[in-house]
Amino acid sequence: MAVAAPESEFAATLSRTLGNAQVHGLTRLSGGASRETWRFIADDRPLVVQRQRAGDVRDMMIEARVVSAAADAGVPVPSLVAAERNDDGSAFMVVEAIEGETIARKIQRDDEHAGARSKLPAQMGAALAAIHRIDPVDGLESVDQIEHYTAVMDELIESGTGGPQPMLELVRRWLIEHRPTQVDPVVVHGDFRLGNLIVDVNGLGAVIDWELAHLGDPMEDLGWLCVKAWRFGQDPPVAGLGEYDQLFQAYEAAGGARVDPDVVRWWEVMGTWKWAIMCSLQASVHLSGAARSHELAAIGRRVCESEHDLFLVLEDRW
Repeated sequence: MAVAAPESEFAATLSRTLGNAQVHGLTRLSGGASRETWRFIADDRPLVVQRQRAGDVRDMMIEARVVSAAADAGVPVPSLVAAERNDDGSAFMVVEAIEGETIARKIQRDDEHAGARSKLPAQMGAALAAIHRIDPVDGLESVDQIEHYTAVMDELIESGTGGPQPMLELVRRWLIEHRPTQVDPVVVHGDFRLGNLIVDVNGLGAVIDWELAHLGDPMEDLGWLCVKAWRFGQDPPVAGLGEYDQLFQAYEAAGGARVDPDVVRWWEVMGTWKWAIMCSLQASVHLSGAARSHELAAIGRRVCESEHDLFLVLEDRW
């Protein structure tokens, strides 16, 4: 089948970036809300490219530097092959293709991953410890999460693509009242969870999707991994696969900071609150017309799930 014109142009761009390599088999994969993901062959090498969607203003060149630094720190990541910014300000990043599964329900339920499931909580703890040892990367910033996402809520209301969220305001006040003591910031992944991990029969193969990396409290990553949404319907708190102690003990054994479960819990609540706002934000990209997408629209309907989860945690029934 002939390649459509826009894809043909993209293939030609990739070829130039990769030293006039012979690019073929360019195939669109299911991707995240902010990125298009494609798999292809350059000469005989299988590669993956991520390209920014319209409306995503983050600097992919920073992300590329983080991926490179993560490899140096011993984090299992795909090797960075190339990264380039286009004339219109958008960018793409090429990495090696890693075989394995990323779909959470398959990792959690399929027989072929049964052996991996028992290993993953400890492997994720060790990977997070390595991530938090990454040397600071130019361009990464430390952002006050409460201030940032409060501003996002306000902007959504002002733009008309979001409405008042009393439950989210209630949780915002709880987060402020219970905020943990500030610590020296480290590099955090920002979105460490099933879906952003490649898993094979031996367990964790690679950590991917670093666009939300920033400087912050290392407990943020541990709390985000335990957010109820990322359990995908399973009961165990760590990605629906394991218990808190498995994660915490492996993290500390691999050189991570001492874990305070109460601080992780705060970040778990923060993550649930933040995810609700992110769902509203992603839906707004569709509603505003910046990028019409069934995926983005569907994500917006998940706000109520997070509100329900927050009701449970505030009632101490989570």
